[in-house]
Amino acid sequence: MSEAPLREVRRVVYRPLREGNALEDTVARLVQTIRLGVVAPAESLPPERELAALYGVSRDTVREAIRELADTGFLVRRRGRYGGTFVADPLPQPPPPGVVPVAELEDVLGLRRVVEAGAAREAAARTLDPEIRAQLWERHEAATGASPADYRRLDTLLHLTIAEIAGIPSLVEIAADNRARVNAWLDTFPLLPRNIEHSNAQHETIVTAILAGRPEAAEAATLEHLAGSEALLRGFLT
Repeated sequence: MSEAPLREVRRVVYRPLREGNALEDTVARLVQTIRLGVVAPAESLPPERELAALYGVSRDTVREAIRELADTGFLVRRRGRYGGTFVADPLPQPPPPGVVPVAELEDVLGLRRVVEAGAAREAAARTLDPEIRAQLWERHEAATGASPADYRRLDTLLHLTIAEIAGIPSLVEIAADNRARVNAWLDTFPLLPRNIEHSNAQHETIVTAILAGRPEAAEAATLEHLAGSEALLRGFLT
């Protein structure tokens, strides 16, 4: 499925940077783009010139940020007619984070509950046109049929699609930033097959409630779904 419908998510990850630490901020934004799966492993980033314009920084800054991420194994640069900058496939595996402070974990997970449950509720309260309804169901099906290597990326895109169709643009930025932090933790421990099966069933409940226009049911199903991943994060990280 094309990633094009995620217009607000793309706007968020490619928005202009704040003045200050241009190099560090460019590196961080590129890592966020990779963590969220907006550009999949083996896919190419936009050209340097385009990234510089989107971020509001110089091409030299973009080039240096790409060089830093290539040196650490996140990006691969290729020359020639079909060259460009590509996300590494596979991505380097992050080291275990050790014990995450409980206060930090609870802050991130608490925000996630507010943002994602609220997004599901708002999405279900809207009248969605047929194209958006079809895209949401396709996101769910893509996650359900994903290989283990691609599951977390497609799971992330489903959640961000729900945030986007809630119709509150500033919500997407908060959801994307929060999800990137959660994904950095999720990536440090293995996928559990039974958990994936359960997660996919919960996704279907959430998506069905949104498409049926049932805000309370969509919110409740999302909170139940998030509670499962919260339990795993607490178990692995604290």
